[in-house]
Amino acid sequence: MSDPAAAPAEGASDFIREFVKEDLASGRYASVRTRFPPEPNGWLHIGHTKAFNLSFSVAREFGGSCNLRFDDTNPEKEDQSYVDAIKRDIRWLGYEWGENEFYASDYFEKLYQYAVMLIRKGKAYVDDLSDEQIREYRGTAVPDRNNITMTPPGRDSPWRDRGVEENLDLFARMREGEFPDGSRTLRARIDMAHPNLNMRDPVMYRIKRETHYRVGDAWCIYPMYDFQHPLSDAMEGITHSLCSLEFENHRPLYDWFIRECEAFPSRQIEFARLNITYTVLSKRWLQRLVSEGLVDGWDDPRMPTLSGLRRRGYTPEAVRDFLSRIGLAKTNSMVEIQLLEHCLREDLNKRARRAMAVLKPLRLIIENWPAGTVEQLDAVNNPEDESAGTRRIPFSGELWIERDDFAEVPPPKYFRLFPGNSVRLRYGYIVTCTGFDKDPATGEITAVRCTHDPDTRGGNAPDNRKVKGTIHWVSAAHAVPIEARLFEHLFPNERPMEVPAGVDWVSTVDRGSKQVVGGWGEPCLADAAAGDSFQFERLGYFCLDPDSRPGKPVFNRSVSLRDSWAKIERKQA
Repeated sequence: MSDPAAAPAEGASDFIREFVKEDLASGRYASVRTRFPPEPNGWLHIGHTKAFNLSFSVAREFGGSCNLRFDDTNPEKEDQSYVDAIKRDIRWLGYEWGENEFYASDYFEKLYQYAVMLIRKGKAYVDDLSDEQIREYRGTAVPDRNNITMTPPGRDSPWRDRGVEENLDLFARMREGEFPDGSRTLRARIDMAHPNLNMRDPVMYRIKRETHYRVGDAWCIYPMYDFQHPLSDAMEGITHSLCSLEFENHRPLYDWFIRECEAFPSRQIEFARLNITYTVLSKRWLQRLVSEGLVDGWDDPRMPTLSGLRRRGYTPEAVRDFLSRIGLAKTNSMVEIQLLEHCLREDLNKRARRAMAVLKPLRLIIENWPAGTVEQLDAVNNPEDESAGTRRIPFSGELWIERDDFAEVPPPKYFRLFPGNSVRLRYGYIVTCTGFDKDPATGEITAVRCTHDPDTRGGNAPDNRKVKGTIHWVSAAHAVPIEARLFEHLFPNERPMEVPAGVDWVSTVDRGSKQVVGGWGEPCLADAAAGDSFQFERLGYFCLDPDSRPGKPVFNRSVSLRDSWAKIERKQA
């Protein structure tokens, strides 16, 4: 697989690359080294793709390298299965990191020694305040009478002035497990009056007796993210630590730890995170959907996880195209999900095989068809790709058509079947409706009757005969039973987190966003493999799901054929 980061995307010039150019030109760094540092506490979602696409691409464009580092310092939420899923998803999108795979847990001893260094310098101390008391002492930002946010100074902990030797002794005993969980922390001594709350003596270590998925029970104290992250960057020689905008207020602390620990001077640069309408992009929020059973796991096709997108039928090329279009910014904004769907349609239009399937079956009987006769019609597999070739489709006297393609009493401008009207059957004949059968008890239409014109096969028609409607079909005797899963947006609101006071955003999940229907498909669908994509003509793009079993393929609708984004683009042009 070619590396998608091997060449810059169209319009790749941006503020981050300008910073990198300046750093190289000034001699601040001799080369470029970036990193993607996921925490293995969930599966990657499409928001993460913006981050690792940027880190891998910047490194490659400037002749550098990119590390994959797992920031695994929170043992109660982390697991090897998440590590495996993250690596699988990054590779699926086309990125490789070779030998540059690291884990923050490999640095636990070195991080401990950095903490000891800060204690010796008088820059860290052991505190006996509880978590709640620490938050209280640090203070909070409050608006004044002019509604201007002010941050009154915090209060020093009673244990802030402990001596160096006492702090060293207590910290060593914390490591040895002498104290209960949560009874003590190690805090940086910075400035309790600092306007940035992150600088008010942040916690560096906490006591937590949890078995770590990699190091077992070797440690009962674990470093906090704000302490571990900059020093892990420094230990790896990361030149440019690219992260999302919510870490901008943490940058002074990032720089403080690097400076006070006399470590490699990594530089943090922030960019706006990806937000998409009709979805939520946070592992914590997605975890809640999974744990509360509102979706069928992390790879539910309605989820914005890469595994969910892949199962739904998204391709790496479509996702990378989407990333190239949204660009970079320094302010947060919302991207319309219709753009992502548009990128998928454009890609699948070029690569997906065509097939016919009927999801709301209604029997069509051709009354003048020779009994027992079966013809084989030629169909193009993909009109955008000549190399895809053609296939043969069986045609007989009884077919399945869509129930919506017949109306007993047609509405205005209805060009499909109704009594007396003619339509063309895709790849086949022109047929004329002669009547229909109805269940007398329910009033439901059970079959449509028609006659065919033998001279109109495959587009031929005598005397330039034309009809306004063309419908799809499958031969009833040869059809493959299929299950189709039809998905809508998981949330009905564009901005799911913006809910009225007192309303839990999870309660707005659309419980009807997944519908399962049974239908019939043409014979070629029986040979599909998991992950194969098709355009079901007139219905949308579908992908074969891993749940499929021999004789019962299951298809997920990737996206409909209607493309509202393309209409917007044409208007703007």
